[in-house]
Amino acid sequence: MIRVLGIDPGSRKTGVGIIDVQGNRIRHVHHHVIQCGTGEFTERLGILFRELSKIIAIYQPSCAAIEDVFVSKNVSSALKLGQARGALIAACCQAELSIGTYSPTAIKSSVVGHGRADKAQVQHMIKALLKPPLPLPEDAADALAVCICHAHHAPRQALNKIR
Repeated sequence: MIRVLGIDPGSRKTGVGIIDVQGNRIRHVHHHVIQCGTGEFTERLGILFRELSKIIAIYQPSCAAIEDVFVSKNVSSALKLGQARGALIAACCQAELSIGTYSPTAIKSSVVGHGRADKAQVQHMIKALLKPPLPLPEDAADALAVCICHAHHAPRQALNKIR
């Protein structure tokens, strides 16, 4: 059995999901949204690092996966998202987790079947596939989608070698 940690990064709130993968079966373990608020940006980065480190210590994932940063029109937002992503990756590295990265299009494609799906479609499919306890915030559903994408795309040999 492989336990996958999925992360949907954000500088104000970050979705976290955890699934167990055994062969072709996937099972919901946990979902959570780390709320950072609107305080100083460096403080929010610290919150992300500490809170994800706590979740890793509790659930002991075998590996991690995180959504890639994409640049839309607002470069400043993309830079902040990249820094938040860095704090989250650092927490995974501190726990010696291997980390897969996936584009938003690849994640949506893995769960919904096409890369242009909206958040409501992703959330609906996560509910159907994993039957997680409700409520299921959008950010947590997105993180669970990252988990599923990793379970589908990570080389089986790599998944089998993890812990």
